[in-house]
Amino acid sequence: MRVRMTALAGVVAIAALLTGAAPASAAPGDASAYGAKLNVTLLGNPAVDAEPFAAANANGPTQNTFVGVDLTGILKTGVVNASASRDDKSGGVYSRASTADVRVDLLSKVTGEISAELVEAECQATQKGLAGKSKLAGVNLGKLGQDGAASIGHDPASNTVLDVQLAGIKIAEVIFNEQIKNDDGRLTVNAIHIKLLQGKLGSIGTGDVIISSATCGPAGLPIPMASGAGLWIGLGLLGVVAAPVAFVALRRRASCSVRSFGQA
Repeated sequence: MRVRMTALAGVVAIAALLTGAAPASAAPGDASAYGAKLNVTLLGNPAVDAEPFAAANANGPTQNTFVGVDLTGILKTGVVNASASRDDKSGGVYSRASTADVRVDLLSKVTGEISAELVEAECQATQKGLAGKSKLAGVNLGKLGQDGAASIGHDPASNTVLDVQLAGIKIAEVIFNEQIKNDDGRLTVNAIHIKLLQGKLGSIGTGDVIISSATCGPAGLPIPMASGAGLWIGLGLLGVVAAPVAFVALRRRASCSVRSFGQA
C-alpha cells in the first residue's frame, strides 16, 4: 500500500507543479510605457505630482495617446504616444513611448530653453536578453550646449549625465537614455530624466521629471502551458516523468507478490 501511495503522490506532485507553472507561462514577462511623469516641489511653490501621461501596459490598455502636457513653468509637450505588447508564442515583450514638441521650462532661468522635436524610449526583452535605447530629434540644450553637451546627438549613450550648476553649485542633473536594471529583472529606459537635487548650500527645489519611459522583461516562457501546444507538451512531460515512477511501483508490487507466494 505504501508503494502505491508513493507513486500516486509523485504523479499528483508533478501534475500540481505543471498546473502551478501555467499562469506564469501564460503571461510571460511584462511591459509598460508612458510619455511623461512629474513629481517636483519648487521653492515657494506647491508640489506638482502628475501621474504618468498616456500610460500603456501589455495587460491593457496596450496603446494610449494624450493630446499634450501643459504645466506652466515646468513642462509643455505635444502629442504623447505609448504602447506595450507581449508575444505569447515567443515570450518576448516590447514597449515604446514617444513625446513630441517637448519644452522644459523647469530649469529655464539657469539653462535657458531645453527642447526637442521628438523624444523616444524603447525596451525589448527576448530569450536572448533585454535591450533598450532612446532617440532624440531636434534637440536644443540651451546653455548646456555651450559646455560641449551638443555632442549628445540623436542616439545618446546610455546614462549620459549633464550637470546643471548655479553659482558653482550643482542643483540638478539631466540624464539622457537612462537605463535602470530593476531588482525584479526588468529594464527601464527613460529618454530624459531631470533630477532636482537638494544640496546643502542651496537648490531650486526637489523632485523628478521623466519624459518618455519604457519598461520591459524579462521574457517569459516561449510556449504557454495553459493551452494549445504547451498543454500537450506539459501532458507529455507528465507522462514521461510519471512512467518510471509507475514502473518502479509495479516492479516492487510484483516482487512482493512473488515473495508472498514463496512464503506460502
